[in-house]
Amino acid sequence: MASTLSLADIPSNENLMSSPIQLRPFQPGDAEAFRRLNQAWIEKYFGLEDHDNEILNDPEGYVLAQGGHIFFAALGATPIACCALIPTDPGTYEVAKMAVDESLRGQGIGRRLLAYVIDQARSLGAHTLYLESSSRLANAVHLYESLGFRHLPPKPSLYVRANVFMEMKL
Repeated sequence: MASTLSLADIPSNENLMSSPIQLRPFQPGDAEAFRRLNQAWIEKYFGLEDHDNEILNDPEGYVLAQGGHIFFAALGATPIACCALIPTDPGTYEVAKMAVDESLRGQGIGRRLLAYVIDQARSLGAHTLYLESSSRLANAVHLYESLGFRHLPPKPSLYVRANVFMEMKL
């Protein structure tokens, strides 16, 4: 199972306030952090599925080479959260593989990162964002709702766990 960050990996809570979180695009060397952050939450709540492994084993090929984008929140050089935009149709991206390190949840990092990702999608000319989630992830679903995503009827999914479908018109 993927591990979360240890206290030695991040600034202390006292330093956390003086260490601004940087929001940035994928950089060379980020693939392992993308895998670590996502594998941790997926294994905690569900179990990795084939489609997870396709993306997590090759984010550069599966996301970036297909015209997608991956964004990170980082404390210094340490990625602490991530989120991908995967193109599905012209002007439409799937918001996928959003993860915040478990030891840092509840501090607004996910909200900041998702707001940044939405702004990036707008700047890319997107008109629609789509996502799939699970009702077991109530905090995530609430975050999506609070930022303007609206529920859609259920549809077939590549993920067994997906039972919440949402979109946002930009």
